[in-house]
Amino acid sequence: MTKDQKNEVIEVLKGKFSQYNNFYITDTESLTVEQVGKLRRACFDKNVEMKVAKNTLIKKALESLDAERYTGVFDALNNVTALMFSENPKEPAMIISSFRKASNGEKPVLKAAFINGDIYSGDNQLKALTQIKTKNELIGEVIGLLQSPAKRVIAALLHNAETKGEATVEAAPAE
Repeated sequence: MTKDQKNEVIEVLKGKFSQYNNFYITDTESLTVEQVGKLRRACFDKNVEMKVAKNTLIKKALESLDAERYTGVFDALNNVTALMFSENPKEPAMIISSFRKASNGEKPVLKAAFINGDIYSGDNQLKALTQIKTKNELIGEVIGLLQSPAKRVIAALLHNAETKGEATVEAAPAE
């Protein structure tokens, strides 16, 4: 690779790191070409961008953006590295998990994940990452919690009105 090509890759990576608040660093070293193709298709289907780059270029791109912010990620930059960029923080974890189940394997290995400023290191974090709530899921829960008291009040009022209506109907024939 020429110096210009390396600089071009660094600029592309800087753009991706700036564009996305969430990215995963995975090890795809022992995957076959066919498996990598399947993984890429799964990523494409779920709007996850997958990029493979040299570790030194990834590190330079991260350092040029904010070396302190990404310090915890640098230890994960070894062996073959594939980056997964996503707006949805748990989508790459779901892709990795389902890919492993489908292939009955342990690859790709999660080396690290950067989720909205938090760093998750190691493959043992994958299960926790699949359970992260997305922004829309959290909003839905909050709306549900806010609606719950109002629904109870309305149900109580309706029940109260029905009870009074039955009492009036029962009292009417007695007159």
